[in-house]
Amino acid sequence: MRKVYLDNAATTPIHPEVITAMMNVLQNDFGNPSSTHSFGRSAKTLLESSRKSIAKLLNAQASEIIFTSSATEATNWILTSAVKDLGIKRIITSKIEHHATLHTAEHLAKEFGIQVEYIDVLSNGNIDYQDLAAKLHSDVPTLVSLIHVNNEIGTILDIKRVSDLCMYAKALFHCDTVQSVGKTNLDVQELGIDFLVASAHKFHGPKGIGFAYLKKNSMLQPMIFGGEQEKGMRAGTEAVHQVVGMAKALELACANLENDTNYISDLKNYCFSELKKVFPEVKINGENTFYNLLNVQLPLSEEKTSMLLFTLDMKGIAVSRGSACQSGSIKPSHVLAEFLSPEEAKKPSLRISFSHFNTKEDIDLLVEALKTA
Repeated sequence: MRKVYLDNAATTPIHPEVITAMMNVLQNDFGNPSSTHSFGRSAKTLLESSRKSIAKLLNAQASEIIFTSSATEATNWILTSAVKDLGIKRIITSKIEHHATLHTAEHLAKEFGIQVEYIDVLSNGNIDYQDLAAKLHSDVPTLVSLIHVNNEIGTILDIKRVSDLCMYAKALFHCDTVQSVGKTNLDVQELGIDFLVASAHKFHGPKGIGFAYLKKNSMLQPMIFGGEQEKGMRAGTEAVHQVVGMAKALELACANLENDTNYISDLKNYCFSELKKVFPEVKINGENTFYNLLNVQLPLSEEKTSMLLFTLDMKGIAVSRGSACQSGSIKPSHVLAEFLSPEEAKKPSLRISFSHFNTKEDIDLLVEALKTA
């Protein structure tokens, strides 16, 4: 049975060149980058050259890139330190964010008594920028935390518009760019954001490694204590092979960005047109969505919802209903529930997400499986 992987928003297959780069480090550069002997210095060189490579691709300074285990860790750290150390008394976010943001904000509200305010979400799945502007009219020290590309429906945030609003209101801006780093050009200088987070496994790198961009002089304080790694901002011996893999993955993603964007966009359009032939009433959840993510509402009965993913999996096809972090939950997606009617939210919705490793044959197999299911 030929297996089909169409859940690239959850994680991506590692690029073969990334595996090779990581293997070279594991075999030849096992030294601790904090050690002063030649083994340590060699590992340190790889660490810092990777940092410079990532920074260059984002138009950041190398000193503004801090390696973390994931974007979830980075988000927890940035939001928590902003409250504890930077005097933030209010977080503005939306109810369609990743739970790394939502649950951290909820915890900070309980622990420190800060205000958490949610921007209105429009019926098309996009945030209401006018509501954000209205909420920013306040003297309360504020941090805005919003996702660039929604991980469930793919709606796209206008980062520059938000950063301009934040700058005018003297608010800090944290942006979850997990679904967009490596898939679109991001220039942190041009965008004017304060904090950005990313995870390597979303752009064909290894799991367990990510990074935070902290704008120079952000005054953030560490959350993990111990050694002086990562310029004293995150203690713990760095996983050099993971960092090298992440830098290589991002380098490859950015080098092939135009071709991959065109190819994947064509796959997405083909997928929807083929679904439309079988299910004329199929509907896309959300408007203004990213080119690699398609969230569709199928005109099937509510009873078929719970068994649909299982049926597809039995046929060797991997898609999802939403965030992989919530895959064990039987609750409706918190994202879809925020802007769909209760009746629509109960209908089967699938998140189909593509990469350059996918083909039109993969989509044909998915559509055929859905037809027989």
